[in-house]
Amino acid sequence: MPVGRVPVWFYRPLDLVGLAAIFALFFVLVIGSVSSQGGPAEEIHPAGLIASIILQVILAVTAIGFVIRRVRPIEWLGLRWAGWKWVFLIAPVTVVSMWVVFGALQAFGFMRWIESFGVETVQDTVKILQASKNPQLLALMAVAAVIVAPICEEIVFRGYLYGAGKRFAGPWVAGICSALVFSAAHGSVAMLLPLFIFGGVLAFVYERTGSLWGRRRIDRAAHGVGSAGFQPPSGRSGR
Repeated sequence: MPVGRVPVWFYRPLDLVGLAAIFALFFVLVIGSVSSQGGPAEEIHPAGLIASIILQVILAVTAIGFVIRRVRPIEWLGLRWAGWKWVFLIAPVTVVSMWVVFGALQAFGFMRWIESFGVETVQDTVKILQASKNPQLLALMAVAAVIVAPICEEIVFRGYLYGAGKRFAGPWVAGICSALVFSAAHGSVAMLLPLFIFGGVLAFVYERTGSLWGRRRIDRAAHGVGSAGFQPPSGRSGR
C-alpha cells in the first residue's frame, strides 16, 4: 500500500497493548459467531441493541483516550481535510464498486461454496430487521447502523488500529490487520471475505486522503444499505 498522509508520530509502545486488546476482543467475537452458525436467529431486544451501541461508544472513547494527550483529534483523524468535496465522488464510487465485487463473488459461486459448509449467508440481524414490526427496535437499528457504527468503527479500526499498526508494522500489515478485525467485528462468517476486501479499501482511502471524512461517508453509505436489508444474494437463489 503506498504510504500516504496518515500521521503516526504520536504512537508509543504502550499502543501495542491497545492493539492486542482490540485483537483479543474481536477474536472472541469471531469464535462466538462461528459457534452460533446454523442455529435459529435470536430475537434482538431494544435493551440489547442499546447495550451494543454503548459498547461501540466505549471502544471509540477508549481509543480517543489513548492518544488525546499526544495529538489533537482534528489532526489525528484528519478532520480539516482540504479536499472534503471529493467525498461526494469517493463515497458512491467506492460503495458501487464494492457491490460489483460482491456480485462477482456471488457469480463465481462464493456464496454456494460457503453454504456447502452449513453456514447461513444472510446475517441474523438482517433477517430480524426484515421481519420486525417493532418501531422502537427499527429506529434503534437505524441509529446504530447509520450514525453510531460508522463513526465508532472509523475511530477504532482506521483511526486507532490502522494508525498504530502502520507505526509499528507499516501500511500493508496495518491495512490487512485492520481489514481482518473490521470483517470479524460484523459477526458473519459468510461475509468475512467481502468485508475484508471492503475494510482494505477503506484503509486505502484513509491512507491516500489522510482523513476519516471520506472514509466515514463510505462506511455510512454502506451501513445504510445494509440496514435496509440489502445483501449480496444468497447462493440458494435460483435453485
